[in-house]
Amino acid sequence: MLTPQQQADARRYMGYPMLGDTTPDDRSDVAYAQVTSGRYQTLAHRLNTLRDEEELIVASFLITLAGLESGIARAAENLDTDKAAVWQRNRSEVADRTCLYNQWRRQLCGLLGITPGPSLGDSSARLVRS
Repeated sequence: MLTPQQQADARRYMGYPMLGDTTPDDRSDVAYAQVTSGRYQTLAHRLNTLRDEEELIVASFLITLAGLESGIARAAENLDTDKAAVWQRNRSEVADRTCLYNQWRRQLCGLLGITPGPSLGDSSARLVRS
C-alpha cells in the first residue's frame, strides 16, 4: 500500500485539492473514474487497492515528478541573471520544464485512469471572448 505521503503527493500531482481532516471513501472523493462498464472507482480507492507491481510504477512516477518539480524551482533561481561569463540563460527553461512536469502529471492521471484535477486542467486550448 502507498504511504499516506505518497497518496497525498499523487493527489496533488494529479491536480486535486488536499483533503484536510476529511477521509475520502468511495462516496465522498470527487476524483473518480469509470474503470469498466458501469463500474466507478474513486482516486482514494484506486490508490488504496493497487497491486504490488502497480505500486512500484506509481512510486517511480512520484519520484520522477518530485525531481521535475524541484527542477522548475532551481531553474527559477537564475531568472535574475541573463549572462555570466560563458553561461547564458535559456529564456524558455522554466516554461519547458513546467510543460514537461505537467505532461508527466497527466501521464500519472492516465495511468491511474482518473481525469486531471481542477488545478491541472485538461490541457486543451480555450477561446475566451470579451
